[in-house]
Amino acid sequence: MKSITIKKAILLFFLLMATPSLFAHALWIETNSTGIKGKSHEISIYFGEFSDNDITKSEKWFSDLKDFTLVLISPSKKETKLTTKALENKYQGFFTPDEEGVYTVVMHHKVKDVYGTMVLDYNSSATVVVANKKSGNYATANNNVIGLFIENADIAKKDVKINVSALYQGTPAKSQKLKVIAPNGWEKELWTNDKGEISFTPLWSGSYMVEFAYTEKLSGEHNGKKHDEIWKMATHLIIVK
Repeated sequence: MKSITIKKAILLFFLLMATPSLFAHALWIETNSTGIKGKSHEISIYFGEFSDNDITKSEKWFSDLKDFTLVLISPSKKETKLTTKALENKYQGFFTPDEEGVYTVVMHHKVKDVYGTMVLDYNSSATVVVANKKSGNYATANNNVIGLFIENADIAKKDVKINVSALYQGTPAKSQKLKVIAPNGWEKELWTNDKGEISFTPLWSGSYMVEFAYTEKLSGEHNGKKHDEIWKMATHLIIVK
C-alpha cells in the first residue's frame, strides 16, 4: 500500500513539474494578413515555444491537442469549420475568400487531460484582409472566451506603433498582463489600460507574438477529473514589414 502511495506522489510531482513547461508553449496561427478574392489562402497552426523558435513536431503534440477546432468567420459573419491536415511541424488548412472585407480565423481547444489540478484552454486568432476593411474588422468577430485583436495588422511596419486589444468574455480585458515577443526572442510584458489595450513600437521587421494568459479559479470536473482552475491563453501573430 505504501509503495502505491509513493508512486502516486512521484507521478503527481512530475505532472506539476511538467505543467510550467506546457505553459511556456503555445498554439498559434500563422497566415498572410492579406488575401485575394477567389484565390486559395493558406493557414498554418503551430505548437511550441515561439521565443526560442522551438517548434514541436505535429506527431508529438501532447494529449488530444491535435483535435483543435478552426473556424472561419467571413465579413458577413458566416461561420465555416475548416479542416486541416498534419504536416511535419504544423497543421495546415485552406480557404478561398468569396467576399471582400476582413475574415477572422479562430482556433480553440480545451485539452482533454487535467494537469495537476488545472485545465488547459488554448485560443488563437488571425485576420485576413481581402480588398478592403469595410466589413468584418472588429474584435468581437472572434467569439472565443479570451482573445486578441489588431485592427491594422495588415499594415504593421517597423518603427510604427501597434495597438492591441485584449478581450475576455467579449468585453475589454482591463488591467491584464500581455506579453509581446519579438522575432529575435526579446520579450516585454505590458498591462492593458481601461479600454483593454496595449501598444508597442516594433524595432525590427519579422514575426511578433502577442500572448494573453488568464487563470480562472474554478473548481469542478473535466472529463471525470477534478480541477481547481482553468488556464486560458490567447495568441495573435503579427507580421511586421
